[in-house]
Amino acid sequence: MTNPLDFTDKRVLVIGGSSGIGNGIAQGFRARGAEVHVTGTRPDSGDYLEAEDSDMTGLTYHRLNVMDRSAVESLPDAMLEPHVLIQSQGIVRYGREEFARPGWDDVIDVNLNSVMDVARAFHAGLADTGGTMIVVSSVAAFKSVIGNPAYGASKAGAASLVKTLGEAWARDGIRVNGIAPGLVPTKLTAVTTQHPERLEASLRSIPLRRMGTPEDMAGAALFLASPLSSYMTGQTLVVDGGLTLS
Repeated sequence: MTNPLDFTDKRVLVIGGSSGIGNGIAQGFRARGAEVHVTGTRPDSGDYLEAEDSDMTGLTYHRLNVMDRSAVESLPDAMLEPHVLIQSQGIVRYGREEFARPGWDDVIDVNLNSVMDVARAFHAGLADTGGTMIVVSSVAAFKSVIGNPAYGASKAGAASLVKTLGEAWARDGIRVNGIAPGLVPTKLTAVTTQHPERLEASLRSIPLRRMGTPEDMAGAALFLASPLSSYMTGQTLVVDGGLTLS
């Protein structure tokens, strides 16, 4: 019997796969036989080993600034058509910077505009491979995010985009789904995870009483990219340990 989670001979591209949740997802696919490409903003993959504590083993690295639209448009020329496209790029601005225009624009550009730019760039390739796209948003898409209006709005927009593209691209043989992580220790959540009192308060609101891990998100991504979810499109899986249940 064929293993539905065997991705041998499949190409996977993880935008933002050089660190955090994206890196965990990239390694999840690599461990199951996929040829995995990742993008990041640093000059080369070695820069992530020390600065981000990432695992770049077996991954093909492409430097990409998703705010550079011409670079996004040309990325498909650098690799063969992917069977799975994961969009895990994201930034946040603390200190109420998102209430001002520069902070708002930067976060919206990376977390929302670039998601559509990347989707547009790889649409033809995904149609050719009968592929799937997975967008990593956040539980911030479904709740208030005090102090971060752009982050919340961008993630809500990304979840909405999953619905729209899921319906629009089904006719092209492309499935589009998403993942909404809860609290996962990354550089974006360090303001909480690296402060014991804040972390303790956050854990009290999570029924499973622990943070999520990049590996938890990889499990959801593997499911959504596999034949096990072949009748799903336009859906965002909430993977948050029960955080949003009440």
